[in-house]
Amino acid sequence: MHAVMTVDSCSCNPRSQARPGRDAIQLFTEGDRLFEAMLAAIDSAQKQVWLETYIFADDEIGRRFAEALVARARAGVEVRLQADAVGSLFQFHHFLGREFDAAGVQVHFFHRWHWREPLRYNRRDHRKLLVVDGRQAFLGGFNIHRQSSQRYYGVARWRDTHAAFRGQLARQAAELFDAFWRGDRERLPVVDEQASSILVPNQSRACRRRLACIYNDALGHARRQVCLTTPYFVPDHRTQKALIGAVKRGVEVRLLVPHAGDVRLARWAANAVYAHLLDAGIHIYEYQPRMLHAKVAIVDGDWATLGTANLDYRSLFQNYELNLVSRDPDLCTRLQAQFEADLTEASAVCVTRWRRRRWLPRLAELLGWSVRRWL
Repeated sequence: MHAVMTVDSCSCNPRSQARPGRDAIQLFTEGDRLFEAMLAAIDSAQKQVWLETYIFADDEIGRRFAEALVARARAGVEVRLQADAVGSLFQFHHFLGREFDAAGVQVHFFHRWHWREPLRYNRRDHRKLLVVDGRQAFLGGFNIHRQSSQRYYGVARWRDTHAAFRGQLARQAAELFDAFWRGDRERLPVVDEQASSILVPNQSRACRRRLACIYNDALGHARRQVCLTTPYFVPDHRTQKALIGAVKRGVEVRLLVPHAGDVRLARWAANAVYAHLLDAGIHIYEYQPRMLHAKVAIVDGDWATLGTANLDYRSLFQNYELNLVSRDPDLCTRLQAQFEADLTEASAVCVTRWRRRRWLPRLAELLGWSVRRWL
């Protein structure tokens, strides 16, 4: 079986060969274009609209989606909406829920607080997935909120990455959404062994850290270059070891992170490991123009993953996530080109200057690192 297709294990060896996929994958890096495409897909639905998101905000973007979902439900289409209870906290207002109820939209908030199961509150549904009629799907980092829209948020809108696809990938998406909705959170999709792309959840019955294993396997097999984009970089020790091991083998490792993130503690935790990685020869770049929220990795220009998982403890070991893992040559080329374009708007972190930072930033880093598993 081709490595990216080994859905019954926790390894996806990037060195194995796979045939080019038959289903074209469209990329979106601007929220307005993505939202228009998603809304058009919803408007075209004849049977089902299934939407899963971490944040569904009652703002200009959320209202447009709400209107589209209500319209399809009133037309007799089955509409399901799953939003994370924490991600949408204080953003999904009660009157919006009443509109959904009146129209017949099925709404589920994932892991609401309950005193009988307090620990489950720490495990969130971080997936962002739209499936229409089981034939068209969208997956990536964009949430349903105005921060991703230049039209409503301005030039400071978040920089993110999303993918749209049809065919067998869309069927996998439908299977995974339906299983998750029904409470089966360890389901793996049925996969064509000849495909070059699959959808990979981070948990299965065989492994509860599948995406962590996939990332480390990819890093361990890299031969020339690793390019990583992540908004929240809080790597566990195994991932740090894999990154440094790649550099020792002569692999160029480049990491792109935001200059200014939206979670200060997460940034402090990331900063705590910079010196160690810079000393090892890893190149770290900070994206300057705006908040960087994309989650993408490219290895040797011929293996890539994008989706909802960050390179941090919460995504890799706690939350429910979903990534696209691919050897599609065209997709890898486009993601590589986007990475190079992003670097033109980034500044390199200098190891010498980094080591000269004052005691107060170091104290903040210690604080961030101490709570890294909860960020």
